[in-house]
Amino acid sequence: MSTVETAKNSQYFIDLEDKHGAHNYHPLPVVLDRGEGIFVWDVEGKKYYDFLSAYSAVNQGHSHPKIVEALVNQAKKLALTSRAFYNSNLGEYEKKIKNLFGFDKVLPMNSGAEAVETAVKLARKWSYEVKGIAENAAKIIVCENNFHGRTTTIVSFSNDPDANQNYGPFTPGFIKIPYNDIAALEKVLTNEAQDIAAFLVEPIQGEAGVYVPDEGFLKQASDLCKKHNVLFIADEVQTGIARTGKLIACHHENVQPDILILGKALSGGMYPVSAVLANDSVMNVIKPGQHGSTFGGNPIACAVAVAALDVVADEKLSEKAEQLGKLFRSEIEKLIEKSDLITKVRGKGLLNAILINDTPDSSTAWNLCLKLKENGLLAKPTHGNIIRLAPPLVITEEQLLDCVKIIEKTILDFKK
Repeated sequence: MSTVETAKNSQYFIDLEDKHGAHNYHPLPVVLDRGEGIFVWDVEGKKYYDFLSAYSAVNQGHSHPKIVEALVNQAKKLALTSRAFYNSNLGEYEKKIKNLFGFDKVLPMNSGAEAVETAVKLARKWSYEVKGIAENAAKIIVCENNFHGRTTTIVSFSNDPDANQNYGPFTPGFIKIPYNDIAALEKVLTNEAQDIAAFLVEPIQGEAGVYVPDEGFLKQASDLCKKHNVLFIADEVQTGIARTGKLIACHHENVQPDILILGKALSGGMYPVSAVLANDSVMNVIKPGQHGSTFGGNPIACAVAVAALDVVADEKLSEKAEQLGKLFRSEIEKLIEKSDLITKVRGKGLLNAILINDTPDSSTAWNLCLKLKENGLLAKPTHGNIIRLAPPLVITEEQLLDCVKIIEKTILDFKK
């Protein structure tokens, strides 16, 4: 083996990215080379449990054979036409997804942020052309500590300094209220409903630290929106596709959004696929030439998404997430009694987080994730002292309990 080949260890690839790539991420120091199911392997061949699932994009597990087969077969046949022409995959995919989620229409896009931007545009256009709000007067209510993406419009309504510092001037037209505060929502709607187009909300705030709202919040919010002729937009890019124990998190409260935003696991993490779903009364305001994407609805994306959705149904991943999530939280509750290093576990389904007993600006959670890595489990902190724990939904009960043992050992052996 040559000197160059032997030099290509983890540090080689870390240094390569550091030298040639923008420094807009701070990854855990592990270089992944292969994945299968719930496992990933680094370039040295060490095997890990994946407990991040690419921020819930890999719900169906890494390189699921059915999704890989759909991707490869379609790539050999036809990859991209643009929307200048029809293709033989798009209509079948559109029919499947809109029926599965209970809507009249779908607008296909690629990334989650693109889908959020699409929903914002759609809500504004509806508010002018259907609700009758005066031109350029429409407002959208959002929640503090939200994470909907990183485009200029989206960071305009973020209160995270990392997201919006030195990116102004910002897009106007957004009202921020506290998350999980139904009284605050009702107050704004009561006072300003005539100019409100929509309420945009994550059913669980994932990036903020897996904040689960009070039972009934989503239903009350949806009812208030209906009362005031305001669209209820659910950003389920992270919480959707079975992650929380239902096909979408809103279904825990039997809420059907007016606009539903999906992404990430819509492709099983295999390809950038996102979608905005709505009924005709909303979607029909978009006319030819008014919104789109060269890659949105391309044949590969459609084939992959159909396969990914089939896997969720065939392998009963919603039911697995519901059952195993309860087991996971109950096991972590037992661990909390043994250690003062973690103070709380929260979540729904297999989207969970543990709160580390230290300040958000401390390095404790990061150092703990480094120890978890040494012990064969990959996770990542969010907002300093919170660790998100979200394995692929194909994990078995035996594997989950093995992961709990790794987490317990790491916590109990950890020294600040």
